[in-house]
Amino acid sequence: MKKTITILATFALVALAVSCNKNKDEYGYTIKDNQIVYNTPARPADQQSMLGFACDPIENVRVGFVGLGMRGPGAVERFCYLEDATIVALCDLFPERVESAQQILDRHGIARAAEYSGEEGYKELCAREDIDLVYLAVPWQLHTPIAVYAMEHGKHVAIEVPAATSIKECWDLVNTSERTRKHCMMLENCCYDFFELTCLNMIQQGVFGDIVHVEGAYCHNLEPYWDRYQGDWRMTYNKDHHGDVYPTHGIGPICEDLNIHRGDKMDVLVAMDTDAFNGQAMADKRYGEGAVKYANGDNTMTCIRTHNGKSILVEHNVVTPRPYNRMYQVTGTKGFANKYPNEGLALGSENIQFTAIDNLDAEEYMSDADRDALMAAYEHPISKGIAEKAREVGGHGGMDFIMDYRLIYCLHHGLPLDQDVYDAAEWSSLVELTEVSINHGSMPVVMPDFTRGEWNKLKGVNFALVEE
Repeated sequence: MKKTITILATFALVALAVSCNKNKDEYGYTIKDNQIVYNTPARPADQQSMLGFACDPIENVRVGFVGLGMRGPGAVERFCYLEDATIVALCDLFPERVESAQQILDRHGIARAAEYSGEEGYKELCAREDIDLVYLAVPWQLHTPIAVYAMEHGKHVAIEVPAATSIKECWDLVNTSERTRKHCMMLENCCYDFFELTCLNMIQQGVFGDIVHVEGAYCHNLEPYWDRYQGDWRMTYNKDHHGDVYPTHGIGPICEDLNIHRGDKMDVLVAMDTDAFNGQAMADKRYGEGAVKYANGDNTMTCIRTHNGKSILVEHNVVTPRPYNRMYQVTGTKGFANKYPNEGLALGSENIQFTAIDNLDAEEYMSDADRDALMAAYEHPISKGIAEKAREVGGHGGMDFIMDYRLIYCLHHGLPLDQDVYDAAEWSSLVELTEVSINHGSMPVVMPDFTRGEWNKLKGVNFALVEE
């Protein structure tokens, strides 16, 4: 354990040196009229907006994986099924993990990749000229520093969630992506869940009318998993921080439903949490009674109001015994959708282009049969044709495979990615913003605009497809 903690600490110091290239105050905040207001630095002259950005088509996307502990091996497995991608390099702190990933390639009859390990391994991987995309599945604290390093060395990056843990890191991602003209996509797999994708399509077709309120959550008792995190990094982060430290599963899909930075933007946030009842008891058991003060509340709630008058509720809870709940809920002027614990639709809309449902009553859920028929009729275009393969390959029921497939599809065809660096920054910004709100007695926070005033330039979420 001491060795892994020492290695992680050394890695973090390297990461800090990479990311701390600007004065933190530039990304700080002031308190004005009882609101916390963050600075928005001007865009430097050598940077351009990445809104709608598409790189030249890449015939075969050459990929290097960094981080092969928990999520990395699953990604390597999924990429073995992607025709337009080649796994060129594998990297982890520990060489035995690299060897385990090589065995995945062996099972698929794929040539072994170049191997890198140790504290500097990711730098050697990023220095290669035969890599187009670096795929990061390392601890949260290392996401932004390694992503910045990769973009600086001419690579597109895909980053596990959250992409950043501070506002400064959010700006580091935005500024580096804008300056290097390299994609920076956060791997928010929940945006590709079949239910969420179908509801997004229904929203875009007007089935729910105008969306007025959305909810998302990550409520998952992590008691069976804490010991799996190398060097105790995840427990340590939760122990040291208030706020929603893992917000993107909840906020990602519902931000797409509201067209955030594509016609609307998140304006003001307020967060509050409970005391750390179970969290402190867990820390006492783990580290010794009274040895540490556990910061993260057992339950954290975040309320956000958008520029167009919509509301958002996001929850985080990873320490209480309860069924898994990744709430996804949409309230519109013509109907309602809800997922967890059950999938349900309640609609009273004349906008439904599906004649098999005669009785539409938004006061109660429609039958399972009608719901399934309606969702089949409104299946999202990007899942058509690959849904069966996605379920076969797997990854959280197939949504991970759709996410990876879309990433490679867009790079291969030279299309804008489904999510951009501003999504990565906006969704990840809740990590710091919720903590700051809570530390100031749940004071409202005026959210940073990472597009620097261009949030209304694009009109609606668009998952690009090649014209046939």
